[in-house]
Amino acid sequence: MTNIMTTNSPYPHLLEPLDLGFTTLKNRTLMGSMHLGLEEEKGGFNKLAAFYAERARGGVALIVTGGIAPNIAGWVAPFAGRMTSSRHAKKHRVITDAVHKEGGKICMQILHSGRYGYHPLAVSASGIKSPITPFKPRALSTRGVRSTIKDYVSCANYAKSAGYDGVEIMGSEGYLINQFFCERTNHRDDEFGGSLENRARLAIEVVKQTREEVGAEFIIIYRLSMLDLVEGGALWDEIVYLAKAIEKAGATLINTGIGWHEARVPTITTSVPRAAFTWITQRMKAEVSLPLITTNRINTPEIAESVLAQGHADMVSMARPFLADPDFVAKAMRNESDQINTCIACNQACLDHAFEQKRASCLVNPQACYETELIFKSVAAPKKIAVVGAGPAGLAFATYAAARGHDVHLFEQANEIGGQFNYAKQVPGKEEFYETLRYYNKRIQVTGVKLHLNTRVDANLLAQQGFKEVVMATGIKPRLLTIPGSDHPKVMSYIDVLRDHKYVGAKVAVIGAGGIGFDVSEYLVEQENLTTNLDKWLAHWGIDKAFKTPGALVEKQLHEPPRQVYLLQRKSTKVGKGLGKTSGWIHRHSLINHKVQMMNGVSYEKIDDQGLHIIINDKPRVLDVDHIIVCAGQEPLRELQLSLQEAGMQVHIIGGADVASELDAKRAIRQAAELAAEI
Repeated sequence: MTNIMTTNSPYPHLLEPLDLGFTTLKNRTLMGSMHLGLEEEKGGFNKLAAFYAERARGGVALIVTGGIAPNIAGWVAPFAGRMTSSRHAKKHRVITDAVHKEGGKICMQILHSGRYGYHPLAVSASGIKSPITPFKPRALSTRGVRSTIKDYVSCANYAKSAGYDGVEIMGSEGYLINQFFCERTNHRDDEFGGSLENRARLAIEVVKQTREEVGAEFIIIYRLSMLDLVEGGALWDEIVYLAKAIEKAGATLINTGIGWHEARVPTITTSVPRAAFTWITQRMKAEVSLPLITTNRINTPEIAESVLAQGHADMVSMARPFLADPDFVAKAMRNESDQINTCIACNQACLDHAFEQKRASCLVNPQACYETELIFKSVAAPKKIAVVGAGPAGLAFATYAAARGHDVHLFEQANEIGGQFNYAKQVPGKEEFYETLRYYNKRIQVTGVKLHLNTRVDANLLAQQGFKEVVMATGIKPRLLTIPGSDHPKVMSYIDVLRDHKYVGAKVAVIGAGGIGFDVSEYLVEQENLTTNLDKWLAHWGIDKAFKTPGALVEKQLHEPPRQVYLLQRKSTKVGKGLGKTSGWIHRHSLINHKVQMMNGVSYEKIDDQGLHIIINDKPRVLDVDHIIVCAGQEPLRELQLSLQEAGMQVHIIGGADVASELDAKRAIRQAAELAAEI
């Protein structure tokens, strides 16, 4: 029966069951661990239960929770989730019961943060401070290490009593076990330091003793760091040694970990090619017989199927794609991949929120982690609603409102939907915006939104068509430059560049170093799209696919940029400080790699044939440039508002038309969804 089903399946490898001996997973998808911020919220366990249950209902085979500490020293932050008592275990029952009710399986991740702990009680293999946290850790004594092993085992036992189907032991991403394994952070001279065997001892003993405690019929996933991507990281032979020892110690599955949090190599953002690291899992398949899980930037069923069909792994881990669409697997099973709300790997509402200790969600799916609060009920009395503007806010509102049963007409003056997304999708590394627009085009069809392209509306037109309620999602207009010479032929707006593709010279000054300024700069200096050429992308970031060096790092292969770009800002703060917490450094490094000169504390004096006259550090300077591109902010576009109100219509304003703030799609889509749920 199984063979018949998978043979006829649109994704036969992805949807094939996986027999683990004592239990069977219904397909090859694992929802990877994500800390959601609900773990610490009041009533958070009920919200977590709803979140995980929806993903189980959507068909994912095995869920892994966010990291739960085995003791207080292992906290990610004060009062973060931990599992150290039967009282803690009892609280988790609502989660496991909800997942099992939907036919799913769920493992709890045991994560000891080690020196990444954002608190003064942090411990590690040695007293070496992390570059990304303010607290220097205390080196665990030999006795302390043995006690920590017992805490892992106890934590797994409590997880079992809480109804979890297994645990994932986090040995990757630079957390405690990883810190013990690498010479970078382990300078010990006892039985847990020095030789490879000693550095591997903590990981092996945790798995071995956990298996002895929980018995044979309990899933143990070990998250193995296969690429550290840091100086002083592990060598390939060392990783193979640990993998074989973990298999012997009793693990059920090995999951792939890529990069430490402090690594200066991007691993999951939009600019990373899809399935960029599955080759390392494939390499490990030749070394162990356990089923292997691969991960990172797998966000469509087509990519997942390809990875499995090529034999790179036995399962695929996708975390953020299940934030974006809880029905990812169910839609794949129905051969409806064109209806999947694809993760665009922006990190803005998930990882950025986690590192800011806020509740996680998803830019393209604001319902994620708000399943019990943001609810779209069918309407008893449908309204006829006009939506003006088919940018992110207008698209989100129109499709959510139409799905509830309203008669929604979406007006757009351009010949395509997308608004500012149509500019963003052209920036190298932001091609995933094409997926969002593909999704909305399909949602318009499925929900019955009446789309009117090439239509410029006014109050008379809407009144004649009988609209009494209008949602203005008209977006923004670029803020103009107000210095002498701002009308000079050298001056351009970012719309001239990204929308109209006007010629840009070899020397360019970009005024404004917010997200748009960075995007325009990237657009101007990137010679080719590295996200579609994996080998060149790996070489650009200095990743050695042959893995002959510690951490697989080599010298970056950089190329001369086609233009000299100056990126300028008035503020004296660090250029790019306002970018995303987990991705801003990548944008800065990318521009540095392309020799972009970033300047802060700049006063703009005038523009003339000589170029851009500025004052920096109290000294006048002339930038001899061919063009000056203005990315100095936006203003709301609300010209329609007054005439609509005078015509007696009820007007709602959302997105950039409400607050023009660096083209904030995350806020725009959430605001649109909340209005659609209420209207």
